[in-house]
Amino acid sequence: MGTAITECILMGHGASEFLSRISDPFWFQAFGAVMGMDWHSSGITTSVMRALKRGLNSRFDDLGLIVCGGRGRHSVRTPEELRSFGLRTGLDGDALARTSRLTARVDNNAIADGFQLYLHAFVITKQGEWAVVQQGMSESTRLARRYHWHSAAVRDFCSDPHTAIMGQPQGKILNLADVRADRARDALLTIAEMPVEASLNDARKLTMPAHHDVRPKDIDLKRLGAVLAVAHQKELRDFSSLLLVEGLGPRTLQSLALIAEVVHGTPSRFSDPARFSFAHGGKDGHPFPVPLKAYDESLAVLRRSLHAARLNHTEKLEGFRRLDQLTRAVESSQDPLADFHKTVAREWEISKSVGGRTVMDDRVETKRKPAPLQCSLF
Repeated sequence: MGTAITECILMGHGASEFLSRISDPFWFQAFGAVMGMDWHSSGITTSVMRALKRGLNSRFDDLGLIVCGGRGRHSVRTPEELRSFGLRTGLDGDALARTSRLTARVDNNAIADGFQLYLHAFVITKQGEWAVVQQGMSESTRLARRYHWHSAAVRDFCSDPHTAIMGQPQGKILNLADVRADRARDALLTIAEMPVEASLNDARKLTMPAHHDVRPKDIDLKRLGAVLAVAHQKELRDFSSLLLVEGLGPRTLQSLALIAEVVHGTPSRFSDPARFSFAHGGKDGHPFPVPLKAYDESLAVLRRSLHAARLNHTEKLEGFRRLDQLTRAVESSQDPLADFHKTVAREWEISKSVGGRTVMDDRVETKRKPAPLQCSLF
């Protein structure tokens, strides 16, 4: 799903726009939610970047970008992967490796906020434009903080280089790269004779609530209401199917309307990322189990649209843009307001019929089945 959505964005908006979006924490959160990940847990970062690395790297010749690094031991390999990428594309692999290390050191060392990095993902195009998504964990609180970078926004690695930092505020922190630490930095420069430039200002922060269930206050009920209206009102549903040139049921249209917004929405549309969990639920069961039948049908529509577009038949792919425009028109003209509790109850009611599933179901099956014999190579 992540690869298909990315390809839609690349085809309709270009690689630079995709990097801009992935470096926006609000869009990133919505992207993970629409993929069926837990809508705001720290695991969404690992899951999204791992899925993108698996899906995009094998298609570099077609799509023109790859993901390097990852979690734990994979993050350590990032410089090596970037040097190999440089040999493949003619870019300066050593310079890219240095950039990778520098972004990690800024977030791990220059900002003493109590979060130690454990994930570093470097997304880069064949032209050399890049984005970095990395995440740290606080051992004392077990909370995570995510750091987003985009090369187009970096003027100086020590002067407000982030597009955003996502996490709960930690109060006053030691930040030797901050403009307010001039005296301390000057003293360190005198002692260490190291050329440190400018400062690192506070980046905007997205604070997620400390609860895993989705609640009405977490979402824009008017925006969700527009999606539900397009999916379930017969007249709008018929028109939506016509826009996509597909005969689709309401549950799949609900998913596709939210996917269309992830592909074509402007930054202001992602202030309530929890809303996008109403596309495919969450693997933790919040707000409801992942409806596998709707998930598979949505993915099939995406793949058919992309295949047609590669053959220069762009009607289906363009239908996603028109679906997004229709949803916004309904939002502005009809002033729909979703009934949150009824919507969630309805999803749970139909969950079995649409193949609803969570990670808890997988654990039950694992307990029931004997574990296969394994042979360790290490």
